[in-house]
Amino acid sequence: MGLGTGIALLVIGGILAFGVKDSFSAVDLTAIGYICMGGGVLVILLTLVLLQQRGRGTTRTSVVERRDIDGTPPVV
Repeated sequence: MGLGTGIALLVIGGILAFGVKDSFSAVDLTAIGYICMGGGVLVILLTLVLLQQRGRGTTRTSVVERRDIDGTPPVV
């Protein structure tokens, strides 16, 4: 799931909520459209938060320890 999924949910939800005028006795397409739009906004926000957190943790430092075995100093 990413930005594309969120945008797709927003588009599908907008079409169902505002564009479709058919009515079924058991299904309210306007409510389903609003639910899809809310899910799309939620997916977009979660994706942006996760991408921001991933960008912060990319710097790593590695420490290499060298032990002097024979008494001579290590060559740097």
